[in-house]
Amino acid sequence: MFRKIALLLLVPFLSLLYVAGASNFAPANLRCEYLSNPLGIDMPNPRLSWFLVDKRYGARQTAYQIVIGTDSISVVNGNGSLWNSGKINSDNMLVSYSGGQIQAFTKYYWGVKVWDKDGSESQTVIASFETGMMDMKNWKGAWISDDNGIHIKPAPYFRKEFETSKKITSARVYIAVAGLYELSINGKRIGDHRLDPMFTRFDRRNLYVTYDVTQEIYEGRNAIGVLLGNGWYNHQSSSVWNFDRAPWRNRPTFCMDLRITYFDGSVEIIKTGNDWKTNLSPVIFNSIYTSEYYDDRLEQPGWDTVGFDDSKWKFANLRQAPSQNIVAQQLHPIRNVEKVSVKMMKKISDTRYIFDLGRNIAGVCQLHVKGEAGTEIRLKHAEILQGDTVYMKNIEEHYHPVNNSDPFATDIFILNGKGEESFMPRFNYKGFQYVEVTSNKPIVLTADNLNGWFMHSDLPPIGSVETSNPLINKIWQAANNSYLANMFGYPTDCPQREKNGWTGDGKYAVDLGLYNFDGITVYEKWLADHRDEQQPNGVLPSIIPTSGWGYNLMRTSSGEHLCANGTDWTSSIAIVPWAIYQFYGDSQLLSNCYENIKRYVDHITDIASSSGLTDWGLGDWVPVKSKTPKEYTSSIYYYQVVSILTKAAKLFGKNDDLTKYSTLAAKIKSAINEKYLNKEKGIYIDGNQTELSMALHGGIVPDELKAKVAANLAQRVEKDGRHLDVGLLGSKEILHALSENGYADLAYALASQDTYPSWGYWIAKDNATTLYESWTAIADKIGASDASLNHIMFGEVDAWFFKGLGGIHPDPENPGFKNILLKPNFVAGLNHAAVSFKSPYGLIVSDWERTNKKTIVYKVTIPANSTATMTLLKTMNIKNIIVENKGEIVLNKTEKGYHFPAGKYIITMIQ
Repeated sequence: MFRKIALLLLVPFLSLLYVAGASNFAPANLRCEYLSNPLGIDMPNPRLSWFLVDKRYGARQTAYQIVIGTDSISVVNGNGSLWNSGKINSDNMLVSYSGGQIQAFTKYYWGVKVWDKDGSESQTVIASFETGMMDMKNWKGAWISDDNGIHIKPAPYFRKEFETSKKITSARVYIAVAGLYELSINGKRIGDHRLDPMFTRFDRRNLYVTYDVTQEIYEGRNAIGVLLGNGWYNHQSSSVWNFDRAPWRNRPTFCMDLRITYFDGSVEIIKTGNDWKTNLSPVIFNSIYTSEYYDDRLEQPGWDTVGFDDSKWKFANLRQAPSQNIVAQQLHPIRNVEKVSVKMMKKISDTRYIFDLGRNIAGVCQLHVKGEAGTEIRLKHAEILQGDTVYMKNIEEHYHPVNNSDPFATDIFILNGKGEESFMPRFNYKGFQYVEVTSNKPIVLTADNLNGWFMHSDLPPIGSVETSNPLINKIWQAANNSYLANMFGYPTDCPQREKNGWTGDGKYAVDLGLYNFDGITVYEKWLADHRDEQQPNGVLPSIIPTSGWGYNLMRTSSGEHLCANGTDWTSSIAIVPWAIYQFYGDSQLLSNCYENIKRYVDHITDIASSSGLTDWGLGDWVPVKSKTPKEYTSSIYYYQVVSILTKAAKLFGKNDDLTKYSTLAAKIKSAINEKYLNKEKGIYIDGNQTELSMALHGGIVPDELKAKVAANLAQRVEKDGRHLDVGLLGSKEILHALSENGYADLAYALASQDTYPSWGYWIAKDNATTLYESWTAIADKIGASDASLNHIMFGEVDAWFFKGLGGIHPDPENPGFKNILLKPNFVAGLNHAAVSFKSPYGLIVSDWERTNKKTIVYKVTIPANSTATMTLLKTMNIKNIIVENKGEIVLNKTEKGYHFPAGKYIITMIQ
């Protein structure tokens, strides 16, 4: 028994030990549901994945064996009480569990061993996963809240004491909340998550979180404390999006089971009920949209510890569950990821200070301060500094307060006067660079008294771009900053003025996200939100999750009808699952969304013209100057969604659908070309950048006209002074349309431009550390209403660095980078580009350097169990290729290009 306990403590390190001990090869990076050793898994057939560590050329997996059981020693020895797959002759490294029925509240150890290209067998590497509730019927606790209504501002405390009398083996907390929470046991905050649980459509699906609290439970008397925040459930602030009128709105509520397993095998459950006590907390106001107020004079020291006098507290009230669908939160959580120090502080007076973080972030600031009791300190957050005052108008445009009691992005901290005090919001975040601190009594502050915390979903970084052009490097970093600043359990558009899950913004940034971060868990959660929000007729709202806003038409001041939930936005229901399939080789999300995509397509077909065109959409949002017909752009996205549905039907063997939607796709494409293509001139409509780019990269242009259309696009870009003339839709396509059709140098010229309008203009002119919402944001940011300085929608340039410079593409015929399509572009004006990406098979490196005018040295790394096909455009004028081969591997040149088995290669190319 003691040997088993000792081994349990070592399990997290066994994978590393076995890899280090293997002579040549071993599985590594074992994950369940794309998480490392997760707790609280609800899936009856969880996905298990790994990759192969094998540095030999041509390394590949020829077979694998998985064993699963509850006894770690047995699993290490290759024996599984729950499942033993036996030796499977396959190179699969993503496998869904298919053994006996998985039980709730059980820790399973799973081991995998593999056979290499020579048939040799590796050692077994093990990991673990632990199941959670698995079924709603397993909950024992009741949903509880206090007896206050939605307009009572202070956040509620809840507490309960309990006693254990036996030795504890393990303890787990399962907590589901409508709203937000912080959990503590015996005075210690549990976990490092922020803003848990993630935002969902609360009346249709709620998430619960699992914690291992074995070390926090004492033998004897214990106390649990829970502080509830409003979040999006009890939205306090009024705005355009109507979350304050959401159909689910109510006072925050929660349900919790603390499941304690004793050394003798018995189980005790400490559960929520009306025997819990509740009282109001010092968090006297909290709004996820605006701010948070804390009165330190109202502190109740020890409220979450044993022996606290709660005789004046009330008993909790029982509440109905917000929904009948309570499921595990299986995704990377939000955390305080990076501490950001103050770059500059300016004292205006002894009651007003300005702090500059030197960069735009999403998150909160933390203040340490001394002062008299009752001193009220206000912390106003903004992106723009105008003189000695923070400027708010660009971010408060959509905020429509009913009174002055909830100033936008302004926290309030009231001191108790007992020495140094600290404040950091618990249930709020903001987008900001500057903080204006004011007080009603004099205080003394230095730059060390305040710091920022960059908060976001803590997605593991997996991509890297480094070039010889510092501007390109800064654009890449700014795009990543904006992506992370808009990732809070779902992708948002901006972290200050909206915080909405705009389907278009999230969809347009998906490739950026998947090249740079391991984001599948968040996207699977967000697409579940899509399925929750879709109406029976297939219509989706433009923001997801939503209070109900976004299903209807928008109307401009000129009376024009715009549909923010049309094909150019809500095609996220198809485009995101397809991207996940391409990047991970995992079709589960695509399968889960298949019927939703069908309903969506069928609705568009119902409202489209008889010819096959639709104007359901928003159009090329915020263009520079040229405008593109909305029917044209919407119909192209209609075609793309139908094309994805056709490919999914083929993948899943749905032959009737394949026939039906293949015919529909052909009809739409034909209708677009019939109405908008001038075959003689080789242009669409007026031949502006968006019109030509979308046709080229959207698969609309007939093969025989691609070269002509691409040449016209290049000419148009030259005519526009090698500057952008696109809106959001065109910005997604133009760089790819150029580089994939022989004009990579011109694409790079656009990507590296540093004058208006361009991505680099924001950085060169304004020292931007994030991407902006409009090309004119710099000129308009004082006095403009539409100038967020932290938006992700123009972020496709980041993904182009991976595809256009590094040339790293997924292969649609071998998704998940089982085979890598390498299409590097050695562009004029750039001497070096090093691009890397950690695929499901391991690290891919595409690194090229121009050593002289005619010679390029190209370094390539292909991970084990993967291959690559390299193709070079004729326009590169490569006359000679010298490959430094190692081992017995020789590159094969096929009709599709040079074929690379796994390994590291140095290739010299002579132009």
